[in-house]
Amino acid sequence: MTLTIPIKAIQLAPGSTVSIHNVSWQDFETLLADLGEKRNTRIAYYQGTLEIMSPLARHERPHRIIAHILTAILELQGRDWEDFGSTTLKRPEVAGIEPDTCFYIQNAHRVQGCTDLDLDIYPPPDLAIESDVISLTTVSAYQAMKVPEIWVYRNQALKISVLDGDHYVDASSSSTFPDLPITTLISQLVQSAIDQGTSQMLRNLRTQFRQSNEP
Repeated sequence: MTLTIPIKAIQLAPGSTVSIHNVSWQDFETLLADLGEKRNTRIAYYQGTLEIMSPLARHERPHRIIAHILTAILELQGRDWEDFGSTTLKRPEVAGIEPDTCFYIQNAHRVQGCTDLDLDIYPPPDLAIESDVISLTTVSAYQAMKVPEIWVYRNQALKISVLDGDHYVDASSSSTFPDLPITTLISQLVQSAIDQGTSQMLRNLRTQFRQSNEP
């Protein structure tokens, strides 16, 4: 006997994940439409495997803080950027992924005016940021999208992975910020934001940056 349960009927405890196999691309697209954007779950799809994740409450804050840090540094460096948040990235028939947040930096000028992200028209985001667990399905989906760089923040530490051909490799530095000790800096600033407040941390960051660049 085959038991059919609507996806909406599945209740996931915070921090849990469910994987469903043999899911067609059409079913994935229908599921996205049915669930809508106002939900707490995140979804990844790769070659027939659908993964639904329910983040822990502590999952959300770090990646939001990192996004604030990222944009502050870019502003201080006078660089352009576009924040596409958790926009669903799709490679039809192959993969779909909802990052915690993602940015266009090197290619910011190429997505000006974009309101409907089609990766057949636009390049993939330059950087994706994930908090806590990142699964094999998620990694495979990012590889299919050819996102050049992924940051994963877990256990108060930042891990950088860069795309090398068709696979990700661990990196000690960021290709987006090659002149900054980004792994150490992000970890310190996230903890500072938690201890002192994000606004105060950002004010301190801007002051320190300006002082270090004074003649």
